[in-house]
Amino acid sequence: MSNPVFENNAIFRDPKKAGKPNQAGQQSGTVLQGNATATAGYNAASLDQMYNAPSATSVQTGRMTYDDVIMKSGFLLTIVVAFAAVTWVVAPEAARMPLAIGGALIGFVLGMVNSFKKSPSPALIMLYGAAEGVFLGGISWYFEAQWPGIVVQAVLATMSTFAACLVLFRSGKVRVTPKFTKWLLVAMVGYLVFSLVNVLLMVFNVGGGEFGPLRSGGLGIVVGLFAVGLAAAMLIMDFDSIKRGVEQGVAAKFAWTAAFGLIVTLVWMYLEFLRLIAILRN
Repeated sequence: MSNPVFENNAIFRDPKKAGKPNQAGQQSGTVLQGNATATAGYNAASLDQMYNAPSATSVQTGRMTYDDVIMKSGFLLTIVVAFAAVTWVVAPEAARMPLAIGGALIGFVLGMVNSFKKSPSPALIMLYGAAEGVFLGGISWYFEAQWPGIVVQAVLATMSTFAACLVLFRSGKVRVTPKFTKWLLVAMVGYLVFSLVNVLLMVFNVGGGEFGPLRSGGLGIVVGLFAVGLAAAMLIMDFDSIKRGVEQGVAAKFAWTAAFGLIVTLVWMYLEFLRLIAILRN
């Protein structure tokens, strides 16, 4: 199970799963053939001038690049952090948790809408970032009040894990194979079922515990480490999907989809680190 943001969009999906050639790949092949024909009409001087010219940007080619994804991910992350800071600092204390709940609900709805849209909507994706920022601002304030310093610890842990996953993926030491994907699918389904059972026990007040009976004490630590590992594996899948999109020459607008997918995974990872560190400090 990969990130649904990427899995629900055919252009980021593994062509082997589609059962037919990717349309973007077909278009790329056509472009290459056309370029080969056109090149025959240039002389040596013209070709040398073209070779020494600056690389074409995504605006000129109309295709997604890594720079596009980085810029839009940074912009979206800035929106999340800005709204989180406003919720934490500006909003009255009594309103922070209600705002966090509202932000979580709106973020969930917008997350589902953006995940299943075939063509990305920058406005809806930015609204998602704002809603998630409000949610994270309120929930981070609550955790910080209970365990001072925990937010900085969770942020550092999230950024460090992100950097480690990126380095491992770029080095080729971690590759997305069918076995890796199958393992992640089974692990994600198991974790979702486990979390649902824990929530039901909390609703019926069975077992107690700050985060539910199945997320407390030694078991909570083990589950927390497992959840962080799942989030890290999901990041690897996200990087692979983005790499596939760039190599297939997808439209530049899908850099918004890639940025959205990365933010979804990072928010999940941050929340898991918050909970894990809180259990450890208890």
